[in-house]
Amino acid sequence: MEQLLSFITAKTLIYALFVLVALLLIAYIRVEVKLSRLLRGRDGKSLEGAIKAVHTGQKDLEAFRREVEKYLETVEKRLRRSVQRIETIRFNPFKGTGSGGNQSFSTAFLNEDGDGVIISTLYARERTSVYSKPVEKFASTYELSQEEREALLEAKKHITAA
Repeated sequence: MEQLLSFITAKTLIYALFVLVALLLIAYIRVEVKLSRLLRGRDGKSLEGAIKAVHTGQKDLEAFRREVEKYLETVEKRLRRSVQRIETIRFNPFKGTGSGGNQSFSTAFLNEDGDGVIISTLYARERTSVYSKPVEKFASTYELSQEEREALLEAKKHITAA
């Protein structure tokens, strides 16, 4: 009985080893098939070709990024020089006489650096006068009226707050 048990165990062990070898062989074949598909590619391209294409695409993307950065730098420079704030103060230059109304105005046109112009009009029934004064760094070399200073300060306040 003992011999029969050892024979069955040895026989079972041999069968188990054959089954194990067969399973390992099947697994090995499946891995080989998957590897060959990966290296071959679905449409016949090789893995190396796909990697080269991705690398080329990355180089193109980096070049495009550099171009966009240069473009944005020039846009930023142009934007700093453009008019960023416009403030208008309307007033009556003839307050004491009672004539006119708030038809006169002072308007400040300034860029981010505080450079620009102040345009003022004085409206009367007989005529309208227009004045223009340059502004550099939120100041003018010409004497500013109270309304012009007010328009300049309002524009400056809104530029520095942004």
